[in-house]
Amino acid sequence: MAVRNSPQRWGSLAQLLHWVVVALILVQFTLGLIAGELPLGMKKLATLARHKSFGITILGLAVLRLLWRWTNPTPPLPNDLKPYERVLAHFTHAALYVLLFAMPLSGWLMSSARGFPVSWFGVLQLPDLVPKSQPLYDALLQTHHLLAWALAGIVVLHVAAALKHHYVLKDDVLRRMLPFTKTP
Repeated sequence: MAVRNSPQRWGSLAQLLHWVVVALILVQFTLGLIAGELPLGMKKLATLARHKSFGITILGLAVLRLLWRWTNPTPPLPNDLKPYERVLAHFTHAALYVLLFAMPLSGWLMSSARGFPVSWFGVLQLPDLVPKSQPLYDALLQTHHLLAWALAGIVVLHVAAALKHHYVLKDDVLRRMLPFTKTP
């Protein structure tokens, strides 16, 4: 399989970045929900530290994905899509990229405003982005939660569209992002 994208399918690097980010988003939702249910204590702090580290990882991968996308042609959408479907496809992809940046940045800002350090798996200490501020923390906490549910909604739309392409339209849109599959 080619590393670079082609007009027929996504390259192996684009596929790898896509599926690693998908897995990390699932990890993030799980860690976020678990941390929300835990009482204040070491287990909650350790879970939140992992959540922050995976969030910073997603941010780094989002930068790589965007750079790769800008330097590689993307496989075109099928010709038989209706104009509104094209608009929705472009909107959901743009929204996914915006949220892949906004979610970890809002979490990093939130931690900074709370006075809690952010490190990447205990290896790299990140600087605080804003001074400690309870009102700012409260606003960022709400923002982070809203962005999480917006991301969940956009992901559901993205998955539904991929399944519609595969099972209803019977085109190769899903297969060209799946590793180990062939497209005509």
